[in-house]
Amino acid sequence: MRVNLILLSLILIMMSCQKDSKVNDEAEEMNLELDVIRFDKIFAQAEPQDLGELKTRFPDLFPSQIPDSLWIEKMNDTLQNEINNEVLKVFPDFDTEQKRIERFYKYLSYHFEFFKPPNKVITLAEEVNYRNKIVLSEDGFPLISLDNYLGKDHKFYQGLPQYIAFMQDKKFMISDLAKLYAEEILLRNEERTFISDMIYHGKVLYLKDILMPFETDTQKIYYSDEDLKWAKENETQVWAFFVENKLIFSTDNRLADRFLNLAPYSKFYLELDSESAPRIGQYIGWQIVRKYMEKNPESTLDKLIETEAEEIFKASNYKPKS
Repeated sequence: MRVNLILLSLILIMMSCQKDSKVNDEAEEMNLELDVIRFDKIFAQAEPQDLGELKTRFPDLFPSQIPDSLWIEKMNDTLQNEINNEVLKVFPDFDTEQKRIERFYKYLSYHFEFFKPPNKVITLAEEVNYRNKIVLSEDGFPLISLDNYLGKDHKFYQGLPQYIAFMQDKKFMISDLAKLYAEEILLRNEERTFISDMIYHGKVLYLKDILMPFETDTQKIYYSDEDLKWAKENETQVWAFFVENKLIFSTDNRLADRFLNLAPYSKFYLELDSESAPRIGQYIGWQIVRKYMEKNPESTLDKLIETEAEEIFKASNYKPKS
């Protein structure tokens, strides 16, 4: 009897986890395979005499305005060789990442039928440009710079602010990929009020809920566990601060730097600032959009994308629990 009770408890836990994570069986079962081309390895092993063949094989990676001499110089560059070696240490293979990327594209294809997934991914070893970790080629396949995913404590990131170095981790790779597509899908509201900006970011994060349900909330919003805990525990007080200071419909563009943009913490101009979660306005926008979709179960993703921020805000009846 005790064994049966334990088994029943485990089944209920598993069912609960599946329900909470919103993993979709139909999306999971889609047939999709990507060809991963480790260009970082290929270039690292190439000799100057191989350049012509590389340019023929990978024309998208060799802009015509860059002379061959610069590519040869890069092949022989000490720093580039060090980057190649460090990338290979962290990514001796790409199997786990490939499965996660394929899984992401299944969800993207499932929820947006017009989307045709790419048939390949190309990995690079560049020069740590954290603003362009992943870009899409003209043919629509992703170019992933692995030098941006070596882990927050890697020596290459010692010159970066800590809050940026934190995001230089392979656990955020799918989040970066999802953000790239979400921003392509969403139109930015021309009415640049604080609430419209919050809800824009909330839509991006909600699309991540849908497109990467197999990843954690911390990965979606680039938070540590402590950041997410702070955001949840202080959501009511943060919202009260926004309301009491008449920030909700403000058009003050300085609010973006205080509560939305990349920064080490949110800026209330209070003693607690350094303890606060960064980009708290994005988190609040996320909760508003989640509440809107919860209260409007008939709403499709297409409708959510098209619906104006103020309408979402009103229909959500957002009131964080005290």
